[in-house]
Amino acid sequence: MHPVPTRPAVPVDASARGWAWAGVIAGLLGPAVLLGTAGIYAQEAWDSGDNTALAGSIADHTAVVWAHQAAGFALAALLIVFGLGLRRRLAPAGGLVADVAAAGVLLTAVAVFLGAGLDTELWWAVQPGSTSDPDTVGALLAGYSTIGWLWGGLAVSAAAVAYSGFARGTVGRAVAWASALLAVVVVATQVFPVQYISIVPGGLWLAVIAIWALRRGARSAD
Repeated sequence: MHPVPTRPAVPVDASARGWAWAGVIAGLLGPAVLLGTAGIYAQEAWDSGDNTALAGSIADHTAVVWAHQAAGFALAALLIVFGLGLRRRLAPAGGLVADVAAAGVLLTAVAVFLGAGLDTELWWAVQPGSTSDPDTVGALLAGYSTIGWLWGGLAVSAAAVAYSGFARGTVGRAVAWASALLAVVVVATQVFPVQYISIVPGGLWLAVIAIWALRRGARSAD
């Protein structure tokens, strides 16, 4: 039998920066978009505890619901690109680190995508003439205001990058320390009832890693 020929390994192009720009946009605009599309009802309607009043208030903010849907799709796409780019950058170090780092980002992308998955149903449920039960609208609102904010998966990614930096030198020690610190902060948001806050340290970590990759890529291109 003849040996099966193998392809030579293709070196990672450190100057490739598209995935890093995706991370910058996701890290900086992601939390801003989620916060900006959170207000789809008047506070007095929420305080009333009346789902009929709440549905009526949401009906006045359907453009925001629509924007949340579109932004959720775009943000999920950016996270996928960033996660796979990060995996490619860390892969030469070997082991599972690159896969674990990518998995955490992809998990976050899934959460964001699913978080926007109820938006069409919510939009139609509050249109004039809709026969949807106001209690159903209240249930849809719970998903709208919860799922897309679950960025806890980035704790796994940040911890993987920190480990890779300390143990294998794949990133600088400053980036490794920043990743370790932000991983701890994101974990803290998951073990206490403040999960939504994870978008802040999570977004910051995305920006830190993306900016590091852009700077490294610029040096490689010189």
